[in-house]
Amino acid sequence: MKINFLLQTAFSLGLLFLAKTSYAVCPVCVVAVGAGVGFSRWLGIDDTITGVWIGGLTLSIALWTIDWLRRKNFNFPGRKILTIIAYYVLVYVSLVWANIIGHPLNKLWGYDKLLLGIVVGSIFFLLGNISYITMKKKNNDHAYFPFQKVVMPVSALIVASIIFYIIIK
Repeated sequence: MKINFLLQTAFSLGLLFLAKTSYAVCPVCVVAVGAGVGFSRWLGIDDTITGVWIGGLTLSIALWTIDWLRRKNFNFPGRKILTIIAYYVLVYVSLVWANIIGHPLNKLWGYDKLLLGIVVGSIFFLLGNISYITMKKKNNDHAYFPFQKVVMPVSALIVASIIFYIIIK
């Protein structure tokens, strides 16, 4: 089992060297999430905490895609909600096919730990993003400090991870 994991990780890392350009929805992100879930399980990190980061990444990629569609003038009814739903469906279906979710003993409060983490991570990421936008508007559309746009949502994910760590422990 560990040899198979190591081979998959080595292959995934090898793909990084073949990547030419990083786009808003880059294949590197997809590989990173897949490798991250496997690696976090190997390290013994609880699925709720892993799910927090998957949820944040999924929402982030969906928001990047929405922005990309806007910049390319791809306007169609329901563009934002359809994009978000599509990404979450793809993540869910991928996790089901990989038999990563759905185990009856991998539950917290009656919900699958990974799915619970994804939902909570998405909410915390969104709250961090909204906080950034609100603070920026109050400061004449300027960030208070460099990389605030990254720090706010990531800090929210760290807080959610700490909360789950305390609950699980």
